[in-house]
Amino acid sequence: MERGFTPLLRSSMDRRNRASGRFKKGWFTSDIDVFATTGFTLIEVMVALTILGFILLMVFGAFRLGLSAWERGESAKEEYQNVRIISQLISRQMKSIVPYKIKTQKAEGDYLAFEGKLHVLKFVSAIPIKARQSEGFVYAIYELKEGGREGSRLVLYEQRALNRDFLEEEPKQELGVVLLEGISDVRFEYYREEDPEKNRTTEWVEEWNVKEEKELPKAIRMTITYKDGKGKKEEFPFVVMASLPAHRYEEVRTGPRRMVIPQRPPGTGS
Repeated sequence: MERGFTPLLRSSMDRRNRASGRFKKGWFTSDIDVFATTGFTLIEVMVALTILGFILLMVFGAFRLGLSAWERGESAKEEYQNVRIISQLISRQMKSIVPYKIKTQKAEGDYLAFEGKLHVLKFVSAIPIKARQSEGFVYAIYELKEGGREGSRLVLYEQRALNRDFLEEEPKQELGVVLLEGISDVRFEYYREEDPEKNRTTEWVEEWNVKEEKELPKAIRMTITYKDGKGKKEEFPFVVMASLPAHRYEEVRTGPRRMVIPQRPPGTGS
């Protein structure tokens, strides 16, 4: 057993070497160097970029889908506003229909200026749509024009109502104004009241023959149909109702007026 300074120095150096080994290898028996630096491989970078690309693609697709839905909503809103305004004008003109009698030399005699069919409506109204100011009665024709891929059109013809048989005349094409376009169908229906003498019930009919009825219908119903998308069979209707306050023609007869000279009250001077 050694004694003196040498053994103490050797023992101190051994402890120092063991502590240095623990610091380099860790406090546990492991070969991992705590000061070793780590990084990403090329495959990991490519996988991360691919995932990031998919995320950006999904975000861009969702944004584009939302923008397209917003544009479709704005277009449908604008189209609905246009139909609503046009339908209000049509309803206003229909409610102002007058029982205008046409003078004719035919054996059937005079008759009211009105013709109601499924896709054509002709009448005389006190309110025009094309003119800003009314200059008397106007003769209006609503007609459905069949179209191709773009859809059908509702065309309006207006002219001054003259005392002649204008129902037999064809409207001038240059006078036509397109009220609605891109539609699927327009149907006109006419309300008929119950008549026990003629064995008729209350119903909506698709044609109104004024020469047989001798009066106008009590109300008119116009149904505008749009296709819900291109190439789809689903359709949604837009209904316009108009009641006719003046549906019968009444002649106003005036007799000769007698002049009455008022007498002066008694007690007045000459």
